[in-house]
Amino acid sequence: MATTAKTRSVTAHVPVELAERVDEIADRLDRSKNWIVKQALAAWLDQEEERNRLTREALTDVDAGRVIDHQAVQAWADSLSTDTPLPVPR
Repeated sequence: MATTAKTRSVTAHVPVELAERVDEIADRLDRSKNWIVKQALAAWLDQEEERNRLTREALTDVDAGRVIDHQAVQAWADSLSTDTPLPVPR
């Protein structure tokens, strides 16, 4: 017996240009606009969840004192365009 996932409609007003891009991709991939929007939304949600996880991880590092001095990072970044870049600060 197959189970059907529950779904819910979500309505969003988007700029015409964005809607046209969805139409174009749906046509090119021979997929429905619904499928395209679900894929895009799922990918964005995954990205935002990962960004949140990384932010929480970074804040934990800061709270624990695991930080790198700003001047050391700036000196390293400035050295990247030279013939002798500095090692990555740790």
